[in-house]
Amino acid sequence: MTTRREQTSRESRELILVAAAELFAEKGYRQTTFADVAERSGISRGSIPWHFGGKEGLLLAVLERSVNLIRVGLTEEPGSVEAGFDRLMEGLNTLFTLPTTRLFVTLLVEALEPGSPIHGRYLEIHNTLREHCRRWLERLPLPPELSAEALAVTIVGAGIGIHQQWLLAPDRVDPEKALAALCALVAGAVPPAGR
Repeated sequence: MTTRREQTSRESRELILVAAAELFAEKGYRQTTFADVAERSGISRGSIPWHFGGKEGLLLAVLERSVNLIRVGLTEEPGSVEAGFDRLMEGLNTLFTLPTTRLFVTLLVEALEPGSPIHGRYLEIHNTLREHCRRWLERLPLPPELSAEALAVTIVGAGIGIHQQWLLAPDRVDPEKALAALCALVAGAVPPAGR
C-alpha cells in the first residue's frame, strides 16, 4: 500500500519532470537552472537534487520519461493494409506534433557533443522512432526498390528537419503544412492498392 508521503513524492517528481521538459525544450539544457525548474513546477529547488541527484540526472529522467510516452503512444497496430496506410499518416502527424518532439530537436546538438550524457538516450529515441515507422511501413505493399527501413529513416529525418527549421524560423515555416507534404510524398510511394 502506498503511503501519502510516497504519493506526494511521486507527484512532486512528475511535476518537476514536466516543468524540466518544457524548459529544456524552450531554453535548452544548459540555459535551464534548478531555480527555473522550481519556479515552473512549484516544487522547492532543494527537492530537485533529492529526486534526481543533479542536473544530468534530471535530464536523463526527462528523456527516459519522454521515450516511454512515445512508446505508449506508438503501440497501436492497424487491422488491415488499408487501415495501415491511414494509421501511418495519422501516426506521422501525431508523432511530429508531440510536445516531446520539440524537446528532442532542441537537445539534439547537446546529444552530438563528445562525451554527452544524453548520446545513448538519443540513439534509443531514434531507434524507437525508426522501428515504429518501419513496422507500419512493412504492412504496406511498398515497391521492391523502396525498403521500409530506408523510408523509415527518411521519415524520421524529415520530421526532425521540419522541426529544426520551424524552431529557427517559426514565422516562415508551417510545420503542419510541411508534415502534410511529407505525408503526401509517402502516399505517392505506396501503390493505390495499398491504400
